[in-house]
Amino acid sequence: MGLREHLNKLDKTGSLLKITKPVSKRLEAGGVLKAIEPKPVLFENVKDSDYRIMGNLFCSKESVADYLGITTGDIIPTLNKAIEDRSTPEVIQDAPCQEVVETDVDLDKVPILFHNERDGGPYISSAVVVVGHPKYGQNLDFHRAMQIKKDLMSTRVVAKRNFHAFLEDLGEVNVAFCIGNTPNILVAAATSVDIGINELEIANALEPIRVVKAKTSNLLIPADCEWVIEGKVYRDKRHDEGPFIDLTQTYDVIRNEPLFEVTCITHRKDAIWQALLPGAFEHKILMGMPREPTIFRKVNEKGVRCLDVNVNPGGCSWLHAIVKIDKQREEDGKLAIEGAFEGHRSCKHVYVVDKDIDIYDPLDVEWAMATRFQGDVDMIVKDKERGSSLDPSSEPGTYLTTKIGFDLTHPLKAEGKTYAKANFPKVDLSHFIRE
Repeated sequence: MGLREHLNKLDKTGSLLKITKPVSKRLEAGGVLKAIEPKPVLFENVKDSDYRIMGNLFCSKESVADYLGITTGDIIPTLNKAIEDRSTPEVIQDAPCQEVVETDVDLDKVPILFHNERDGGPYISSAVVVVGHPKYGQNLDFHRAMQIKKDLMSTRVVAKRNFHAFLEDLGEVNVAFCIGNTPNILVAAATSVDIGINELEIANALEPIRVVKAKTSNLLIPADCEWVIEGKVYRDKRHDEGPFIDLTQTYDVIRNEPLFEVTCITHRKDAIWQALLPGAFEHKILMGMPREPTIFRKVNEKGVRCLDVNVNPGGCSWLHAIVKIDKQREEDGKLAIEGAFEGHRSCKHVYVVDKDIDIYDPLDVEWAMATRFQGDVDMIVKDKERGSSLDPSSEPGTYLTTKIGFDLTHPLKAEGKTYAKANFPKVDLSHFIRE
């Protein structure tokens, strides 16, 4: 469909809020985005930039599914299929993202948001970062970057990720920070796949895309994105990065991170900056949803019939997973817990429920815990394993944490009261209540 077409669709259906009054990229835009979340917004008059800003575009599974033309129930199988049946994007020469090429770099002219008063500086938070390696090819991932000067940023590079491996091996890497992408590219960039797999091929399998060679390197980048910020990231040149809001809506610590030297900026003539509010719904969806297929696969590999997975916003879309199964054996609940932890190693708490539970309704999940769970027999405690660096309660430095699995499934053979939830008759209210 394309991002511009998607914006037009949202506009025609009345789903897009257009703000014409002047808004500043410093604090004001971020404040408005949070205040109206999850409603999509387009800022048409930015005080301190010549370019518009869009945000809150994909704050739910429903919004991603709608773009892809599928149901929310189809997301996991669709993403699994795209990972397995990757395809090569079309390479073009004349790309919309390179209509304007600026080698006299001035990041101050770019509508990079200063999100919160405590932030270390203006931050790029929505960039899909393309990086290459002579042996492993290209990699896509999300990396935030804090502006330091007109042509210099500091970028967060998480240890043990592919970008980190490339940088450690080569010492410096060419990068392209691509902003203004469709959800197939955003979701593909957030997937966890083996080193050597080009996530652009996953994106292309979800919806055909075009790529073009970057202006200052041989990297192939999304041709139809809005902005591309090119340059080099250096392993041994570093600068303080932070504070900045994490996925958990808490502030991350200040770290000494690699420098990103910007050498070229390309963009569409009427480019729109894509904002991604840190710690908010859109950030959570794009982080958590791509982990659901990996959990789904691992649970099924345990011989358990997995029906659905929700890496839910209440668990920061990272630290909790709710797994729905069709229980066939008494051990299925605990096997599903093990599979879920293997499928997402940053997960801290796993909840396994029966097929009659709505995993998108917190009250329904809590009802299952209240009526089908006994702590002394249904809880698995995994003491002191490595968890997530995003969890502020994990052990500093090592990120060791206690992981817990909750088997909220009922026994196959009930003793005493039944475990079934009573349902009321379904009626057509129009027969009884006039509008």
